[in-house]
Amino acid sequence: MAKVERFEELVAWQKGRRLVRDLYHVTRRGDFARDRDLVSQIRRAAVSVMSNVAEGFERGGRSEFEHFLSTAKSSCGEVRSLLYVAFDAEYIDESTFLRFRANADEVGRIVGGLRAAVERQRQAQQTQRRSR
Repeated sequence: MAKVERFEELVAWQKGRRLVRDLYHVTRRGDFARDRDLVSQIRRAAVSVMSNVAEGFERGGRSEFEHFLSTAKSSCGEVRSLLYVAFDAEYIDESTFLRFRANADEVGRIVGGLRAAVERQRQAQQTQRRSR
């Protein structure tokens, strides 16, 4: 497997970016667009996902990357929760809700998988250092 050189190569960041783009699109329409507080919060939560993946990657250390990935994953949960608010307020229909929830779930799983992989790498590195 080739080494990732830039955060833009990470599937977690790419999927997070797509989620942000789609949420910006849906929050521009109808009654949803008029609920500025909800629009702002759901957009910030989605942007937090991709931003924390990028920031953690750029920090360079596995421990810090793992921390930022945890934050990104929790932001996916916030997006999912806010989607329920939008659905319950009837800003989005059921099919839109289900599509976005599935996308947010997928991003969360990918971020969680990346976090687990980074944790395994960090632990392996620590084990190597101790055995020297």
